[in-house]
Amino acid sequence: MLKVLVIDELGSRARELCEGLAEAGYGVSAILRDMASVADSIRDHDADLILVHTDSPRPDGLAQLATLQHATPRPVLMFATDSSETAIRAAMRSGVSAYIVDGLYVERLAVLVRVSMARFDEYQTLKRERDDAARKLSERVTIERAKGVLMKARGLDEDEAYHSLRRLAMERGKRLGDVANDVLATADLLLGRAT
Repeated sequence: MLKVLVIDELGSRARELCEGLAEAGYGVSAILRDMASVADSIRDHDADLILVHTDSPRPDGLAQLATLQHATPRPVLMFATDSSETAIRAAMRSGVSAYIVDGLYVERLAVLVRVSMARFDEYQTLKRERDDAARKLSERVTIERAKGVLMKARGLDEDEAYHSLRRLAMERGKRLGDVANDVLATADLLLGRAT
């Protein structure tokens, strides 16, 4: 069963939200009055989703959410009355999956939770793909630099330098990028001692 951490900053609908979540088949792991301790509460109560009911998201609360999303990402469904572009953008930048303005209808909770989960999953997939592409690009640059070091130090051509790196990676049971980093670190050490 999906466990939801409810944050009712307005203090007016917590009970109704909990009943609506229970009707939809979700469990409530805890109810908070503000986002100040959201990171601790996520750890303590092992919530799968955060539902926030607020008038307007405060910067300190959004900072807490952003920190949480960096450490232990969770989908966040936020209901607010503030429809300003500034508030919406700030909430989305902090990791809110769905920002619903003046639309807190308990009968729609199940659908909105599913939308939040789907948007969160899609975002996490895109983030992983972006991080993977950045890592591969960085690794490629490192390999090219290491090839350059080997070409200069051993008088190898580009193919020979690449095959030398591959052979070393296979012998050591390491990834090619890690071996390239080792070559660069060794070159830096030797050049540092020589000067």
